[in-house]
Amino acid sequence: MKVFIKDWKMDLEVKNKGIEFDICNTQGEHLGDMILSKTGLTWCKGKAQNGKQKKWEEIIKIFNED
Repeated sequence: MKVFIKDWKMDLEVKNKGIEFDICNTQGEHLGDMILSKTGLTWCKGKAQNGKQKKWEEIIKIFNED
């Protein structure tokens, strides 16, 4: 699977390490980290370590279910 970020009319490919997002609530409390990579998404409660991973096929299936 290839994953790209589309921004400013440039296609940028997400590499193996992925992109890490710091997720906080509206009060600024750190809830966890979301890592987007070529293989899927990883949610890490707290700091980015040993998170729960979902492959792109699983994520697409979840969003396509009604």
